[in-house]
Formats: sequence, structure tokens, C-alpha cells
Amino acid sequence: MLVVGRIVSGVSVGLASAVVPIYQSEITAPSIRGRIVSLQQWSITWGILIQYFIQFGCSYINGAASFRVPWGLQMIPAIILSVGMLIFPESPRYLFDKGREEEALQILADLHGGGDKTNELVVLEYEEIKHQVYFERTEGAKSYLDLFKGGNPRRVMLGCCLQMWSQLSGMNIMMYYIIYVFRGAGLTGTRGNLIADSVQYVLNVVFTVPAIIYIDIWGRRPMLIIGTLVMGFWLCLVGGLQGKYGSWGEVDGDRIWVVANHDAATKAIIVSSYFFVCSFAISMGPVSWTYPAELYSLKVRGKAVSLATATNWLFNTALAWAVPPGLASIAWKTYFIFAAFNFAACVHIFFMYPETVGRTLEEVEDIFQQGHVFSAWEIDRDVGKKTVEEVIAKEKNLQKESLDEKSSA
Repeated sequence: MLVVGRIVSGVSVGLASAVVPIYQSEITAPSIRGRIVSLQQWSITWGILIQYFIQFGCSYINGAASFRVPWGLQMIPAIILSVGMLIFPESPRYLFDKGREEEALQILADLHGGGDKTNELVVLEYEEIKHQVYFERTEGAKSYLDLFKGGNPRRVMLGCCLQMWSQLSGMNIMMYYIIYVFRGAGLTGTRGNLIADSVQYVLNVVFTVPAIIYIDIWGRRPMLIIGTLVMGFWLCLVGGLQGKYGSWGEVDGDRIWVVANHDAATKAIIVSSYFFVCSFAISMGPVSWTYPAELYSLKVRGKAVSLATATNWLFNTALAWAVPPGLASIAWKTYFIFAAFNFAACVHIFFMYPETVGRTLEEVEDIFQQGHVFSAWEIDRDVGKKTVEEVIAKEKNLQKESLDEKSSA
């Protein structure tokens, strides 16, 4: 039953982590889409923080309750989300695709115009969605193989690679195995580790807030490029300090690479670890969920985001197996491996990831029609942005062309 329960829980988390960013991106105005989708990452950081203290407290319980209580408490947020979705509006893009256009218009008006169906943003989104849905209705993705046809492979690769880089950034080491990191840094004692570890989790929560506030001002590209560069620097510093001042030793009966009798080095490693977490929280953490959710056209969005999310969990699982042996065998060199991943991600993002901030999901289509596969910086931040008049004029031209084709036939 325990195994079955974990399988059901895993499938449910996988579905939620794929669907929630899509839903958030589809009901949100372009000007605040990054902030809203980033709330998912903030919620994750809160979950990690709360669960850390719950699990630590329950570790003092003798018997099966020590693990049953933390697992059972996971039902609470799941129930809240499930009940809450009963009163949330349906995605207007989904309704439009199902032919429920009046409902879609009303929801757009309620979300973006205070109920006013003539609001400029409401009209703009309605017309763009209508054009996109009509265009794609006969071209919808029938299977995952369709993600690799036409112009889709480029965007699928960008979404999947960003989720991959998110995992390869090294955040797993600093969150899942932080107790081993600090123990190797020379920090010993249960109380000392508890305080040091908890600071790490609190910083993760706190420094996600600036990203939520400014993600739609700074843009996705600058946050990712600077974030990966800075994270790589902190990892090099941690690895370098451990390599210079550490040696193989024994702590609590385990043979590990440990920094002993170097109080300044120990403090520097801990502080560098904190700065690394802050760098991730304010850059890669929220953007890795926001960017894939706004990359794709309606016809492939669901399948493409699910593939990107699956990539995230795939690398998460792989690192859960790879990191402990890495720390046990090559010790401080492990940090340089993840630093190299961050520098590689920085180069990849600089050359291939275009800016998507401020556009509607339909306007993102124009970004990728510009080309510049390996020179993403050349795509201007205003590419794709349209006025209501431009969208309506385009719709009229398409209708006229359609009528001309029918009359000539």
C-alpha cells in the first residue's frame, strides 16, 4: 500500500506541476504573467521550508508516526487546491477551443476588464485567441510526435532544456543534501546544522519575492543569464574552498571530505552556499516555470509543457542517484561539475533563448517567426506586440482572403 500510495502521489504531483503553470499563464494578463506563474515556485519554497521543520520535529517520534505524520499532512494543501479549483474560472483559451466563445469572452472581461467586454485588453486577447484557435483547430497536436514537426522542435527543446538546466544548476545539492554539505564544511552538531539548514530554506523563500515582483520588468533573459553566471561563481568558490582546506576524514563513522580546524573557511563555505541559494531563488527558480508555460502555441501547449515538466522530474530523479556517490567519491570536485553546467546554461541561454516578457501567448508566435535561432539577442523586446486595431485588421484580411479563395474556386 505504501508503494501504491507513493505512485499515486507521484502521478498527481506530476500532473499538477504540468497543468498549474499552463492554467496560470492562460488566465493572466501579459503584464503580470511572470509574477503569477512565479507564485508556483514561491509555493514550492514554502512547502520545502514547512516540510523541513515538520520532518525534523517528527524525527523525534518513536515508531511509524515519525513518517506517517509528514506524509499524511501532505493531504491538506492537496485538498485545498482541489476544492479551490471548483470556484476558479475555466481557461478562456480552452473554452474558445471548445466553441464556448461567449463564456470565454465573459471570463476575459472578468479577469482583465472588471466585467467590461469592451475593454481594450479584453478585445485584444479575445481577437488574438479567436484567430489562433481558428487557425489551429485543424492542426492540433494529435500525439507527442507532432511536437517534433514544423516549427515546434525549437520551442520544445528550449522548454525541456531550461527545465534540465534548472536541475543541473546544483540546487539539488544545496537543498536535498545541505546537511552533508555543511558537515563537510566542518559544521557539526545537530543544533548547529538545524539552524544553518533552516537559514538556507528561509532564504529560498525570501529571495523568491523580488523575482515575483520584478520578473515582468527585468525580463526572462537577463534573469537567466546573470543567475546562471552568478550560481556558477558561488559553486566554484564552495568547491575551491573545500578543495584547498579540506581532506578525507571521518565524521559520525562516515568517511567524507571535511574541512577541519579552519573556522574562516567553514564560514566562507556556508555563506557562499547561502548566496548560491539566493541567486537561484531570484533567477532560475521562478523563470524555469514561467518561460516554458508561455513558449508554445495553443495546439501543442499542453503536451509541450508536460514534456518540459517530465524533463524536470527526470533529471531530479537522476541527480538523486548521482549526487550522493559524487560527494562520497570525488567530494569537492562535484561542485565544479555543477558550476560547469551553470556556465554552459549561461552560454546556451544567451545565444538561443529569446525574450518573451510582456506579450500575450498569441503574440509569442511572432517572436519565433523572426528566426535568429542562434542569435536570440537580436529579437527586440517589442516584437509581436499589437494594438486592437492591428489584430482586427489582420482578422478582416484573413476573412477576405478566405472569401476570395472560395469565390475563385
